[in-house]
Amino acid sequence: MHVTDYFDQFATRYQPYKGGSWCYEDGCVYRGLQLLAEATGEARWNDHLHRLIDPQVAADGTLAGYDPMEYNIDNILAGRVLFPLAEATGEERYRKAAGRLADQLKTHPRIASGNYWHKKRYPHQVWLDGLYMGLPFQIEYARANRRPALVADALQQLSTALALTATRNGLYAHGYDESRAQAWANPVTGQSPAVWARAVGWLAMALADVLAILPDDAATAALRARSRALFNEIAIRQTKSGLWMQVLDAPDLAGNYAESSATAMFAYALLRAARHGLFGKEEVAVIVRTGKRALDALLATRLAAGEDGIVRFTGIVHVAGLGGFDGVYRDGSPAYYLTEPVVADDAKGVGPLMMAYAESLRL
Repeated sequence: MHVTDYFDQFATRYQPYKGGSWCYEDGCVYRGLQLLAEATGEARWNDHLHRLIDPQVAADGTLAGYDPMEYNIDNILAGRVLFPLAEATGEERYRKAAGRLADQLKTHPRIASGNYWHKKRYPHQVWLDGLYMGLPFQIEYARANRRPALVADALQQLSTALALTATRNGLYAHGYDESRAQAWANPVTGQSPAVWARAVGWLAMALADVLAILPDDAATAALRARSRALFNEIAIRQTKSGLWMQVLDAPDLAGNYAESSATAMFAYALLRAARHGLFGKEEVAVIVRTGKRALDALLATRLAAGEDGIVRFTGIVHVAGLGGFDGVYRDGSPAYYLTEPVVADDAKGVGPLMMAYAESLRL
C-alpha cells in the first residue's frame, strides 16, 4: 500500500477525537491534510478537511464545544487551517472563528516572564507542547491582520521559553513551573526532570513553522541560531533504526523505546527547516538526509496491517503530561514516560506523518 492510500483510508475512517468538540488532536490531522493538499494539488485532501472541520465551525464563527474561558492553549492549534480555508473559499465564518481564538489569547494568563500558561488548570506552567499549540497561530493571525506587535510577542515568548527550559545537553525539558509549586519542578530551575521526545518534537515543529514564514532579519537571528543548534542536536541523536527514543536523552534507559510520533515530528521539522533555508550548504545535506531517513524508516517499519487487514501507524505513545490527571500524578521522571500506553493511528502521530510526507514531496 502506498502511503497516500493509507492517509486516504485513515481520513475516511477518522472520527472527531473528542466527540466533535474543537481540539488540538483534530488540528494535527487538519494540518496534515492541509499540507498534503498544498504539496500534491489533489482535491481529496481538502475534501477530507472540509468534511471534518465544517461541522465544527458555525456561520458566526462559533466553534463546537469551545470555551475560551478554559484558557487551554491546546485549543488554538486547529485554528491554523482557518486562514487557508478563508483564503480559498472566501467564507467569513473561518475568519470569524480565527478571531474568536485570537480573543482568547488577549486575556490568556501569563507567567511573569510573559509566556502563556499551558492551561488554566495548569497555572504558572509553560510546556513545550504549548509553544506549537499557540505561537504559530498567533504569528499567522498577526500577519493576516497586520498586527506586528503580536509577532514580536510570539518571538519573545519563544526566546523566553527556550531560556527557561534549556538543559545542559543541548535539549529542552518538557515543562517549567514558575511557582515551583509542582512536585515535578526542580526547586532551583523550575524545570521538569526529563527530556520527552514528543515535547521536543512540538518545539521543533513550532520553530520550523515560525521561521518558515518570517524574514531572516535581526528580529529572528537569535532564534534561528538556537533552532539550528537544536536541529543539529536532534540529528546527532537519531538511532541506527532511523527513529528517535521516547526519553530522548537517555537512550540506554531500561525500557526506553523508539517512538513514532516524535520521529514523524522531527522528520517534518528537519525537512521544513532545510527547505526554508535555515541551514548552510554544509549542514543542509545532512539535515535532509536525516529527515528522509526517519520518514523512510517510519514508512517501512511502523505501517502495519492488523488482524482485520487494516493498515495502521503503530508505535505512538498515547499521551504524556505533567502533574495531576485522572487521579494520577505524573511526576515527569524519565521512568514515568515509559509507563504511558503505546497505541496505533493516534492523531498526534498520523498528523505529523502526513506533514513529513508532504514536506518530502516539496524538496
